[in-house]
Amino acid sequence: MLIAPDWKDYSVIATGDGEKLERWGSLTLLRPDPQVIWHAGKPLRNFSGIDAVYERSSEGGGRWIYNRRIPSEFSVGWRDLRFSLKLMGFKHTGLFPEQAVNWSRMIDLIKAANRPISVLNLFGYTGAATVACKSAGASVCHVDGAKAMVERAGDNVRLSGLTNDGVRYIVDDCFKFCSRELRRNNRYDAIILDPPSFGRGPNGEKWKIEEGICELMELVGKLLSEKPLFVCLNSYTTGLQPTVMENILKLTLKNGANVVSDEIGLATEEGLVLPQGCTAFAKFD
Repeated sequence: MLIAPDWKDYSVIATGDGEKLERWGSLTLLRPDPQVIWHAGKPLRNFSGIDAVYERSSEGGGRWIYNRRIPSEFSVGWRDLRFSLKLMGFKHTGLFPEQAVNWSRMIDLIKAANRPISVLNLFGYTGAATVACKSAGASVCHVDGAKAMVERAGDNVRLSGLTNDGVRYIVDDCFKFCSRELRRNNRYDAIILDPPSFGRGPNGEKWKIEEGICELMELVGKLLSEKPLFVCLNSYTTGLQPTVMENILKLTLKNGANVVSDEIGLATEEGLVLPQGCTAFAKFD
C-alpha cells in the first residue's frame, strides 16, 4: 500500500458506516465511500463543524446538503501547487488526493531525466497530473471527454503560477485521439491513464474499463517514444486488482519496462489507512 504524501490542506478525519469525514482546507465534508464497510467509532454526523454532506438518493445519484453557505469554488495546496475545487455531482470535488502518490514520482522522474519530456495525460479530468508534470518542466497533452473538466485543468495550471505554454488541451474520446495520434506519427515519452470505471466520450462513446483497457493499452504502447520515461495506469474499480493492471502493462509495453503495482490509500487521523484504488507504474531503463 502506497500512502499519499505531503498533504497539509487535506486530511481524512474519521471513517465508518460507508462514509468518510474529510478536511479540505477550511471546509469539512462528509461523503460516501464504498470501501468503508466498518462501523464508526462514533457517528460521523455527530462531529461538529460539518459544512456539507453528500446524501445518496434511493433512486440513484444524490445531492449535496449544505449546513452553511460555502464558496462555490475553493482551493487546496499540495507542495507548491494549488488546485481549484467545487462540490460537483456524484460526490466529487474535482480532485483525488490519493494520486499525490503518482504526482510525486512523476515529478521526480521528469526532473531527473535532464531532457525535454513530452507527457500524454489521458482521462486527464481537472488536470492535477498535468499540473504536476508541467511544474517539473514537461510539455503536456491533456485529453478528456468533458469540456468543462478540460477548462478546469487550464485554470489549475494558472492557479499554480504556471503558464500554458507547452500544454495542449484536447476535448475528445481518448481511444479515438490515440488512434489519430498514431496516424500522425506523434509520440510521447510518458503516458498517464486515469480512466473512470464507466463513462462516455463527448459524442456519447461508451467506456467500461474492463472491456476497453487492454485495447487502449495496445495503442499506448505504440505511442511511446524511442526513449520512454514512464507509463502510469490507475483504477478505482474494486474488481480490478493491482496485479491485473501490472500484467496488462507488462504485456503491452516495450522491453525494458520495470513495472510495479500497488494499492494506494490515505492515512486517516484515527490511525487507519483508507484504500482508494490501485495503480500500476512502469519505468524504463
